[in-house]
Amino acid sequence: MGWSSSSLFGYSCCWFSRSRCACNLHTRSRSASETMGDKLHRREGNSPDHQLRPLNDRSVIKEVGVQRQPGGLPRSSHNNFLPGSMARADFPHNGVDFPFSRATGRFSNGLNSADFLSKQFGLKRSPRPFLSLNTTSLHKKSFRGVNFASGGSGLLDITGRTMLTLMKFGKERIPFGAPFVNRKNVISLSEQIQQLSLVKSNLAAIKGQRLTEKLISKSLFFISTGSNDLFGYYHSNTSFSKEAFLSSLELAYEKHLKSLIDLGARKFGIISVAPIGCCPSQRIYNTTGGCLEDLNDLAIAFHARLDALLFKLSSEHKSIKYSLGNAFEMTINVIQFPLAFNFTQVEAACCGAGKLNAESFCSPKAKLCPNRNNYLFWDLFHPTQAASKLAAVTLYNGGPQFVYPINFAQLAKA
Repeated sequence: MGWSSSSLFGYSCCWFSRSRCACNLHTRSRSASETMGDKLHRREGNSPDHQLRPLNDRSVIKEVGVQRQPGGLPRSSHNNFLPGSMARADFPHNGVDFPFSRATGRFSNGLNSADFLSKQFGLKRSPRPFLSLNTTSLHKKSFRGVNFASGGSGLLDITGRTMLTLMKFGKERIPFGAPFVNRKNVISLSEQIQQLSLVKSNLAAIKGQRLTEKLISKSLFFISTGSNDLFGYYHSNTSFSKEAFLSSLELAYEKHLKSLIDLGARKFGIISVAPIGCCPSQRIYNTTGGCLEDLNDLAIAFHARLDALLFKLSSEHKSIKYSLGNAFEMTINVIQFPLAFNFTQVEAACCGAGKLNAESFCSPKAKLCPNRNNYLFWDLFHPTQAASKLAAVTLYNGGPQFVYPINFAQLAKA
């Protein structure tokens, strides 16, 4: 699947097959055969918690060679395949620290948390995005996992299709229904699961149903979504109550997880929503420059519901194993004690313009900070390469304050 790209941790949902992996973000494939993408085109405390490992702690780097997460090293973003998508980062200064300074579509100066998590599992590169596969490669490459994630997507199918009309820029909200709305901005999580179903069918045609079921049951499915949904709700003028909206997200999450379970998924690495009220894009609306606590409260409430949902599903399905990464606690710990993790700037964006460098997206003309390894945020929403590395290490080998009931390394062996 893929990961929600407005989260501090990146994308929305991903599948990693045994000793291989599958996830989201895609690269335009220039093969003679028609790709799936072509077909789509046609139709604040007292001390830091050091369980959150500093970036120079090499003791946590282990080669497990089991599964991995989205965003392959030479690959690019899934949304690069979507005609007219505005949720793209395939231009400078994005990728300035990526090999050969390539802007692959990652909202980052270099690698993202998916890339680093992949390395933690002993993989050299991320799996191919689904839309980059043609009929031949779909048969051959599926065994190494597939990337389904679409930056900007969410739990709700509508999320990402009207997202840009609900965000604040400047002093006014962009009016809902503005003429430049891109309503085919992303691939919804529902569509991503349909893509997984197609991959499963192809595997079954090659390996047989029994071996395919076994392969999928031992694979890791990573999901990080929800932040875009919360952004959309917070910046809308809806009369929908907070509790009613959170209930709708919980029901949507349950539906998606049950769909994956029906497809044979048994191991889930879930990442909750980070303190998105502390993103530079949100701080600029607080006169003190502080976090928007109402938005953070939504993230906390969402985490509590997600925690309860996963416990419920694992009780109903005894074969289910899961890890829940608490992105909120992970990030707040860094914001409160930045120097412990080699950060000197945790409020402003590295690439952007205006107040806190957060009044515009990162672009070739944007102001670029020179000391990128010392920044928590790359742009108005997303983390730097340094922050992404810290996140991946913590998810993989962190303690129960940050990832529970087991961490991602333990999940791979479960």
